[in-house]
Amino acid sequence: MIPENKSDLVRDLHRVWHPCSQHKDYETTPPLLVERAKGIYLFDRQGNRYMDVIASWWVNLFGHNHPRLNSALTQQLKKMAHVMFAGITHQPAIDLADSLVRLSPVGLDKVFFSDNGSTAVEVALKMSLQYWQEKGENQKIRYAYLKGGYHGETLGALSVCGLDIFRKKFEKVLADHLPVQGPDCFRCPYGLQRETCNAECFEPMEKALSDNSDTLAGVIIEPLVQGAAGMKMYPPVYLIKLQSACESLGIHMIFDEIAVAFGRTGSLFVCGEHDLRPTFLCLSKGITSGYLPLAATLTSDEIYSAFYGKHQKLFIHSHSYSANPLACAVANETLSLLTENQFLNTLQPKIAALKECGKQFDGLNGEFRQIGMISAFELVKKNKECFSSEKRVGYHIFLEGLKRGLFMRPLGDVVYFIPPLIITEAEIATMLNTAHECMNAVLNH
Repeated sequence: MIPENKSDLVRDLHRVWHPCSQHKDYETTPPLLVERAKGIYLFDRQGNRYMDVIASWWVNLFGHNHPRLNSALTQQLKKMAHVMFAGITHQPAIDLADSLVRLSPVGLDKVFFSDNGSTAVEVALKMSLQYWQEKGENQKIRYAYLKGGYHGETLGALSVCGLDIFRKKFEKVLADHLPVQGPDCFRCPYGLQRETCNAECFEPMEKALSDNSDTLAGVIIEPLVQGAAGMKMYPPVYLIKLQSACESLGIHMIFDEIAVAFGRTGSLFVCGEHDLRPTFLCLSKGITSGYLPLAATLTSDEIYSAFYGKHQKLFIHSHSYSANPLACAVANETLSLLTENQFLNTLQPKIAALKECGKQFDGLNGEFRQIGMISAFELVKKNKECFSSEKRVGYHIFLEGLKRGLFMRPLGDVVYFIPPLIITEAEIATMLNTAHECMNAVLNH
């Protein structure tokens, strides 16, 4: 038994199992005990301030404790906290679905609500699979996905994950889908640059789709940025080629925009910015600006029609918290903040500031890369060789950041920055300057 008078951090160590954490590390460096948060900052119990440069796992768009989001939540709370979403509907969900359809590319006409990104992906996979069954195409049961791709950690989502760190221990129970070599612009095998190439690296995907079109239900992809793979960034021409191939071969295209939507790349949706037409669009993370869990899977009337009519055709995928009214109310206010007063246009000077401040990393071995408000620096040895995992370079940079009031969570040796969109240009400079100091401190140790 843990005595009740023990400190909260001691009780945390003995009782709480944190995600993606080696708890032995917490014996020497406990998790940050956050007492409150405001704007882009987290505050511990001693009043120390930390800049949240990864937006609390990429979800926070407008800063912590935003007055308008707080108000939307409390106003809805006065009316109704939750109600089931089968046989019942409510205004916040109706408004949100209508806004998502209106703001997304033409052809995405229906919205299915769930509660997290992994589930939004699972819904798309299941809808696609059942669609082909309803059409009598029972052989179309596989999905193509990119090596390095990440789409969540439930077993269905893991089956289209291309990262061993997430899937290897569960390989024996995962469905057999089709991994395809994807873009790696930092180490381009063609010796080209992402700014000027024609996505010659699409060749493996083109062959995979052509050779397996009879059995492929769809292909799933993170557009422009492969997040968990280390913020790998690639040009939109790859997606344009993918769309052309999928349309000609009759293969569904699933866009996992869970991490990159809602202003992260500088636009509301990647597919909208580049005139792309995915069959399914998966959304979560920033949809409520980090307030409450919510996800949405958008698709077409064509997909929906295959489930319409006889009761045996309905889509069986239920969530107790589907379209939670509180979450929908905050999501509606988030969309209002994103779309009013030309908010997305105000990001352009910040995007430019990220690019300019990123030039200071040129003196280190590696690559600074950026798309919109997402940036990262991949630290490498000479000849683009990775550091030994035993050195834990990224972890030590994280520790240096804590000393300097910067909360980072590197992906291996890739230090990335996805701050709340309300960050100022001055704060961008502080963020990157401080991160540069942390890297130098670790590399010169």
